[in-house]
Amino acid sequence: MSAKFVCTKCNREYDITTTVAHCECGGLFRLENKLPKFSLDLVEKNCWNIFRYRKFMALKDDSWKAVTLGEGMTPVVRFNEDLLLKMDYFMPTLSFKDRGAAVLISHCRSIGVNEVVQDSSGNAGNSVAAYCAKAGIKSEIYVPENTSPKKIDMIKAHGANVHVIPGSRDHCADVCRQRVENDRIYYANHVYNPFFYEGTKTYIYEVYEQLGRIPQNIFVPLGNGTLFLGVIFALEHLLESCCIKEMPNIIAIQSSECAPFVRAVEKNRHNPERVKPKPTLAEGIAIGEPMRGEEILEKIYKYGIKLVEIPENSILPARDELAKHGVYCEHTTAGNYAAYKKYCELYGKTPDSLITMCGAGLKSDH
Repeated sequence: MSAKFVCTKCNREYDITTTVAHCECGGLFRLENKLPKFSLDLVEKNCWNIFRYRKFMALKDDSWKAVTLGEGMTPVVRFNEDLLLKMDYFMPTLSFKDRGAAVLISHCRSIGVNEVVQDSSGNAGNSVAAYCAKAGIKSEIYVPENTSPKKIDMIKAHGANVHVIPGSRDHCADVCRQRVENDRIYYANHVYNPFFYEGTKTYIYEVYEQLGRIPQNIFVPLGNGTLFLGVIFALEHLLESCCIKEMPNIIAIQSSECAPFVRAVEKNRHNPERVKPKPTLAEGIAIGEPMRGEEILEKIYKYGIKLVEIPENSILPARDELAKHGVYCEHTTAGNYAAYKKYCELYGKTPDSLITMCGAGLKSDH
């Protein structure tokens, strides 16, 4: 079966070469693609970027060769006897979003897209701008007004046209999507486009290849769900391929100032609770209306995924503690460590745990 897009609402099928952002009914696309069983024998060992896993992606051709910036292959570092850090801020644009952007922009190049728009809290916009610059594709990025100035400077440096939108992250997305609908420009969005998840699932493939196993406890930040869903898709693939015997204990991380999934699970609902984000240092996950909310909650209930909130007053102390051990990360990333510590307070010592260092510290010095 060749890869295809399928609407998550009405199941209508689209060719993956479509340039529309979503189904006519308004539903978002999921990607259906029959993958070979995961095997390290199918990993391209001489390819030193995430495209070493391209046999497990739905790419049509070798356009990625003109797009890659050497993303991926980030080390796993032991922080202490219980905790491993996946150092994803060792990326070309200093965040894990490069995994998704590299694959999405490779797809854009392969289908002849020459101009894209995107909205972001900063990191994804920076990634898309960088890979578009490499691929020779014009980019226009919308960011909310509370985005770190350092991130905006990086986006502009890549030649993107940047729009700083007053109001919340969710409002910024609405403004950008209206532009997409009005002008029919390709929406290279990390939430809407399934090819972004083809990149973020390499996070787990790498961990499995590096460790020869999957840690017992996987902590994943959860805003719009770009890393969360990539992690789930890859773990499901490893499970189906008999590489792992069972799903690990997955813990989704939300900010206490913006926790629509926590509130939904508390009420046993299948749609995220509508919340208005309060100001938070964890800007990267401050999403009040996640567009793939139903899909994410389905996975949460299916796998018994726990959720933990980051106490706002714990972010800076966590960042300081990490830095005192040589790890200098951005605020949202420090929140991952704060959430791990909170989880240990709630459930006791939690050995064999993995968290992501998903953004570098210089990006949020403000």
